[in-house]
Amino acid sequence: MTQGILYGIGVGPGDPDFITLKAVSILSQVDVVFGASSAKNSHSQAAEIVKPHLKASVPIQILPFPMTRNKQVMEAAWQDNAGTVIKVLEQGKNAAFITLGDSMTYSTYGYLLKSVRKLAPHIEICSIPGITSYQAAAARINTPLVEGEESMTLLSGVLGGDKFREISDSADNVVFLKAYKNTGDIVNALDEAGMADKSVGIVRCGLEGEQIITNVNAFQERKPDYWTLIISKKSGHCVESQKKTE
Repeated sequence: MTQGILYGIGVGPGDPDFITLKAVSILSQVDVVFGASSAKNSHSQAAEIVKPHLKASVPIQILPFPMTRNKQVMEAAWQDNAGTVIKVLEQGKNAAFITLGDSMTYSTYGYLLKSVRKLAPHIEICSIPGITSYQAAAARINTPLVEGEESMTLLSGVLGGDKFREISDSADNVVFLKAYKNTGDIVNALDEAGMADKSVGIVRCGLEGEQIITNVNAFQERKPDYWTLIISKKSGHCVESQKKTE
């Protein structure tokens, strides 16, 4: 039997209009769609984005991925979920694994991809890029991410601001994704580098309840929101949006 193809599809940061034509074309043809959720619930924002582009008969299966730093628990989940996907592919069905943003940037799909390659190297895999949250956020606040010979550093904020502290002297522009519960320490690190006043926070970019935080010190007092990122520039300032900001 012919094996199915696994498509890893980035569906954009949340605004349903940001999904690419390539992603829509593939989603209209696959037999099964897989999405990811926390092990604590079955919600998938990516699934909400793709539903209008699927045939009515195409099932969406949400796979749980635990949010833990325990490497053994994480690897066991990747293996189990990869096995579920492989079983469908070996039935000759084409499947899409959907992920918010880009398929290759801090993506759950990246972990699944490695597990599928290890367990079933015969499976054909095709990865489709998507618009990232920081690209959408930069456009939202009308701020170039890089210009001329500048560099940009992309960081995960999961462990706070310490990684940035290590490289702050050489960072022209920096973006923190997954800032969430560690926005306070990230702001402290930016302040130490003299960049806090040249930073903007974007919460729920492109989604209902979107907020633009032009004074990032406000994160010291705010209740954390999972959909939070921070853009900071060493030279110049982030340009304020023409729409309402905080």
